[in-house]
Amino acid sequence: MATKIFVNLPVKDLNRSVVFFTKLGFTFNPQFTDDKATCMVVSDTIFVMLLVHERFKDFTRKPISDALQTTEVILSLDTDSRENVNAIIAKAVEAGGIVYAEPMDYGWMYSHSFSDLDGHQWEIVFLDPEGMPQ
Repeated sequence: MATKIFVNLPVKDLNRSVVFFTKLGFTFNPQFTDDKATCMVVSDTIFVMLLVHERFKDFTRKPISDALQTTEVILSLDTDSRENVNAIIAKAVEAGGIVYAEPMDYGWMYSHSFSDLDGHQWEIVFLDPEGMPQ
């Protein structure tokens, strides 16, 4: 079974995307970075490859969807508190992202969502293990 995940996302402007995600607190692995792609480090086991459209097309025969018009995927990341959910959303909006849904609060689970500069949808989630339904 795999122990790491590499999510590949097409982006229109690599430098602009790097600036955006850096403002959210992400770092990038220079070993997997050039003028067409970069490796965004989410955790020790999760990586997001941001690839300019030209490079992304090397990995698929299908057309690249326009994430500003259609939903291709929702990327969900957990964090350690409700406050951190809101802080990440605020950073995303300040960096040019767009809130695309109201926060969802189920008591034991709290989430809020934004779209990045290319329209990819991100959901930031806090799960309270103490309050989870049995």
